[in-house]
Amino acid sequence: MSYKSGMAALAAALVCTLATISPAAIAQTKNGEAASEQSKKDKQAPKITDRSHPDYVRCRSEPVIGSLVRKRKICMTNKEWEQYARAGNADSRSMLDDLSKGGMNPSQ
Repeated sequence: MSYKSGMAALAAALVCTLATISPAAIAQTKNGEAASEQSKKDKQAPKITDRSHPDYVRCRSEPVIGSLVRKRKICMTNKEWEQYARAGNADSRSMLDDLSKGGMNPSQ
């Protein structure tokens, strides 16, 4: 089978398939999609506008190490940002404790 005859057969099969779909079925599919989108919107929680609320989402961009221009966007809730800061502070504190004890560069 040549390329042109194969493409013609594929086009004919596509036209036959599309002809069997009724406009009513297409409309029903569109209505079903609209209804499912509306139900998703109804199930969503109301948007939190109070910036001090623990579940308020804050986003910030941080530079990517090794790149002068590239940045990445990080979004977390206030509660997650607090945990993130505490973990960073604990890591820094433990590193400074190790340094003060001479644990990072042992003497010989």
